[in-house]
Amino acid sequence: MVNKIYNIREFASYLNVTKPANDDLLIVNYENEGDIRLQSNSITIDFYLLAIKPPLEKGFTETLFLEDQAKSFMYVDCPQNNLDWDINAPDAGYNILVSTRYVNKLAKDYNFVHYNNHEALFLTKDEEAILWDLFKKAYNEFRKEQYSKEIILSYIALILSYTQVFYDRQFDSRSSIYHSVIDSFYENLKQYFNKKEDISGLPSVAWFAQKANLSPNYFGDLIKHFTGESPIEHIHNFVLKQAKDKLKNTSLSISEISYSLGFDYPNYFAKFFRKKTGVSPKVFRGM
Repeated sequence: MVNKIYNIREFASYLNVTKPANDDLLIVNYENEGDIRLQSNSITIDFYLLAIKPPLEKGFTETLFLEDQAKSFMYVDCPQNNLDWDINAPDAGYNILVSTRYVNKLAKDYNFVHYNNHEALFLTKDEEAILWDLFKKAYNEFRKEQYSKEIILSYIALILSYTQVFYDRQFDSRSSIYHSVIDSFYENLKQYFNKKEDISGLPSVAWFAQKANLSPNYFGDLIKHFTGESPIEHIHNFVLKQAKDKLKNTSLSISEISYSLGFDYPNYFAKFFRKKTGVSPKVFRGM
């Protein structure tokens, strides 16, 4: 069953919050909303959603990884993301719902905007204070009878800029956690090509991200942050190393090597190998 895609007006009605005056912008302050929807199956949005809130999920277990860990989280979702929730009634927090027409050009500069697993940004107390202040200022401007769209968009731009800095900090401050993700990536990469059954195609970044329970973009940022190379570069380098080993140390034909590494056609393998090494597999074998 295909999820219904909600625009800002429809989402406000579904969430049971104050209805927006137009189709492009809504800022919600949970303190002023007494009867929001607390549970929902997966729905799809067609706008950008920026949120800051304390943990509301039922059964949430607070785990502090840092001494100055704040008690609220930042979320950014983009159009076509799926959302579902089962939360306790909130008494604090903000949502900024803004159309693609307003922020598409701005959002394209930030990879985290397109994380699609609704990953939380874990804030420090200083970061929490900065973001709560910006959300509050945006909300106070929005409440004016004649608010300035430009001022609100400037607050959104600041929120996104700070969020990028804070995500970079999160990668570093939680490095011990994320290093295990990297280790698992390498292990899954080896297992994929060492399995006994036939390999069906090259593995995608999305496949490894799913193994890590992360969105592909978040997973990609994490891997590149710590290793200096993107996941697809790691995959290609691994395949190239395997190809060189098989060309030099086995009697397998080039076609057999191609299929064993997940290429659908030998000519695809030949193009890949030549692009990476500057020579064909046949020439490399004879060197």
